[in-house]
This record gives sequence, C-alpha cells and structure tokens, in this order.
Amino acid sequence: MGDFQNLISIHYLTRDDIDLILDTAADMESVAVERTQEFSNKIMATLFFEPSTRTRLSFESAMLRLGGRVLGFAEAGVSSAGSKGETLADTIRTVERYADVIVIRHPLDGSARVAAEFSKVPIINAGSGSEEHPTQALLDLYSIRKMKGKIDGLSISLCGDLKYGRTVHSLGIALARYDVQVKLAAPPSLRMKPAIIDAMREAGVDAIEVDSIDDALEGADVVYMTRIQKERFYLEQDFIDVRGQFILNESLLPLLKEDAIILHPLPRVDEVSAEMDDTLHAKYFEQVYNGVIVRMAILKMLLS
Repeated sequence: MGDFQNLISIHYLTRDDIDLILDTAADMESVAVERTQEFSNKIMATLFFEPSTRTRLSFESAMLRLGGRVLGFAEAGVSSAGSKGETLADTIRTVERYADVIVIRHPLDGSARVAAEFSKVPIINAGSGSEEHPTQALLDLYSIRKMKGKIDGLSISLCGDLKYGRTVHSLGIALARYDVQVKLAAPPSLRMKPAIIDAMREAGVDAIEVDSIDDALEGADVVYMTRIQKERFYLEQDFIDVRGQFILNESLLPLLKEDAIILHPLPRVDEVSAEMDDTLHAKYFEQVYNGVIVRMAILKMLLS
C-alpha cells in the first residue's frame, strides 16, 4: 500500500492500492463466514471521540471474525480526553501500549494525521471531522464493484450533503482513480468542495454539478444518497432551509434505470423513504455487511 503503516486518507492510495484492498476484501468473503483465529494474539483499540454505530461495530465485527480482541470507548465523555482534558497525543501514546492497531474517530479535521504522528502502531481513520472517511469510501467502491461487476464505465451520482459529508469527500477522491462519470447533486449551500471537484476533473473524471435529484437519477448506474447533517450546521435555520430538498421516494422510481442501485452510508433520516427498502434498487443494508468484509481486509493488510 502507498502508506504502509496507516490508513489515514484516500489521497495516499493509488488505483493499484485500492484494487488490492478490494481484491483482498473479496478473499475475506469466505473468511467472514467461516471465521479464523489468525489474529488471536492481536488487539484492536477503538477510540471513538464521536458517536458511531455502524463504523464502530463493523470494525469490532471484522476484528472478532479474524480471531482478534477489541478494547476501547464509544464516546469522548468516558475517556480522559473528554473528562480530564488529556491531549490526543498523550491518549495515543498511552493506548499504543495496549493494542496492535488503533481505529480512531474524532470530530476535528486532521485528528487521524495527528494520531499517526505519535503512534508506533497502525492508525486507521474511522472519520475525521468533516474531512474524510477513507474506509467508508473503500467499502462503497467494493459494494459498487460487487453489485455492478465493475467500477470503470459507470455513471455515479452523489446526492445530498456534499459539503460536510466526509463519506462523499473520500469517495469523490477515490472515484478519481477510475474511468467514471460523476454527477454531484446538492443544494447550493451544500455543494462539493471545489478542491475535490478540481481533483476529479484533473484526473479525467467527467464531474458534473446538477441542482436537482431528478437530474441526478437520470442515466445513473449508482445513486449514492447522504443525509443532511444537522450536527454540521451552526444555525438551525440553515439546516431547516435545506432539509427535505433531496428526498428519494417511490414517486421518482420511473427516473431510475432498471438496474440502478441505491447506496447510502447510513444513518438515514428522510432522504431515502422506507418505501424504497423493498425495491430491487435498494442495496444500502447489503452495503453495511460489505463494511465488515472491507475492514477485515484492511486489518489483515496492516497487521500482516
């Protein structure tokens, strides 16, 4: 891998690196079912300074299926960093004595890079502020390749909160490694960061900004929905103004290609209605399981 000790950012991964991770994940499909004791002597620490359900449990499930053990905390308030003001650097330098790999989620941008600077064991970024979520992007790519049979040549629409959504930031950079068309659909105040759009276009990706979910659905092979993140807004009125502008429900089914798939990093609020769950397009719960598979692959590659 491009960064041999840590997984901090999609920026550090080449197309070959990503393909190797996805290929390793495919090998993990059978291991996940049969389980293994390969890492029975390994311990993973999960440091979640920000609430999480899927990402934390997915990593824990991945490590347990590999035969390893898990320790850690699920919210900042129960740690010395939250209750006693301990610095992140000191937390990392302490926890590295307890574990063989550290998975960290933190509300501040750059936190995973700081952790990697002070750690002697591998660091995996499980979400840093509104900046990046690299393992989510990798499981998204794996889901697309597994469900569509390929990534190159597809039309992929990213919809919703593209400004604060760290999942789409990492996914946008990852898609720049492939021959794809990307539609970016968001309210004006939540459009994708220009730097990410520029990086995609410089890599040769046909990146198009559109203003409505109708435009996003037209011709798309993959529709990637995200929620409007209330916690990222300083003013509640700004959240209220954009909430509900991008909702995918049954009334829009005629706009979808027959074999189009709908993905979502979850949790959802109302941006994908529950009535969509029983359609053949809905793949977001399968996507959750793929997170376990991909994180097994990442742990195997870093710990081996």
